[in-house]
Amino acid sequence: MRATVGDQLHIHGRTVGERDRFGQIMEVRGEEGEPPYVVRFDDGDEKLVFPGPDCIVEPRKPAD
Repeated sequence: MRATVGDQLHIHGRTVGERDRFGQIMEVRGEEGEPPYVVRFDDGDEKLVFPGPDCIVEPRKPAD
């Protein structure tokens, strides 16, 4: 998994009824875009994340 600052981390819900979580990658602490990442989630919570197999990185959308 590789990411850059500004990409979005999408964490899929693990159980029925659990919502997916989305957050913007604010900082990449691993080498060459690898985890861990500092992520700011939609609810404003900011955490250091070591993504697992239930996560995908969605590249940031280019500015218009």
